[in-house]
Amino acid sequence: MNTIPAGEIKRRGISAVDDVSGKGPVHVIKESRPQYVVLSESDYQQLLSDLADARLASSDADLQAGRVRRGTATQLMREIRKGD
Repeated sequence: MNTIPAGEIKRRGISAVDDVSGKGPVHVIKESRPQYVVLSESDYQQLLSDLADARLASSDADLQAGRVRRGTATQLMREIRKGD
């Protein structure tokens, strides 16, 4: 895990992060605990893509298992309210 103390960023600025960011995400340590994670733009975009793929896969599994009800939002809200 790449770590850097928050005080080092305060002292040196973003160049402190640049020095270690080439090795992957940087965990910023504040008060002896990881508080933040700095990602490169490409790592961030990959994370978003992976999350979208996982969400689509989960939705597809719900469809295949019959756990999805079709209809308009208005129809679905009516059905929810009937259950109250």
